[in-house]
Amino acid sequence: MNWRKLRIFLATVLVLCVIPATRYYQIDVPVLRYLRGSSHVDRLSLHLSGEFVENNLGTQQNADGSVTVRMIAQQYLFVPHCILLPAGVTVHLRITSADAVHSLTFEGTEHAVKVLPDTISRAELLFSRPGQYKTVCREFCGAGHYAMRSELKVVPRDQFPALRPEERGNCAAQ
Repeated sequence: MNWRKLRIFLATVLVLCVIPATRYYQIDVPVLRYLRGSSHVDRLSLHLSGEFVENNLGTQQNADGSVTVRMIAQQYLFVPHCILLPAGVTVHLRITSADAVHSLTFEGTEHAVKVLPDTISRAELLFSRPGQYKTVCREFCGAGHYAMRSELKVVPRDQFPALRPEERGNCAAQ
């Protein structure tokens, strides 16, 4: 066996492995984002760009009549804190976490959503009648976990279109 050729081969393999390893943000991060798919979000820039910027949170009426709700769970609150929804309409919930694992539940219903950092959790909800639903976190997320609550108000279906978008995220307007 020719030791010189073996050393050259091993040195070449080592160099070919080391160069890409030094290019984490140019190679690894884009590849990982591609492999994770469209349900990945960067929790460090969550509020700066993408679908979870502040003015895009809350309720949005879709062309097919359904409603999309975007929320962020973070220690120790849900953003927006209160949401208005129409009764009897399919609700597409899209929620992500800015820090830890959370579990969003709606009191008085069977609806529950596990919320993970760096991922968009999705759920389809349906509230058949108007009312108020307290939302609580059921996953221990730190010392302030007990106070992690928000509110969901379901209004009659015919009242919802009359609400301005800024009123849909503000239960005080009701």
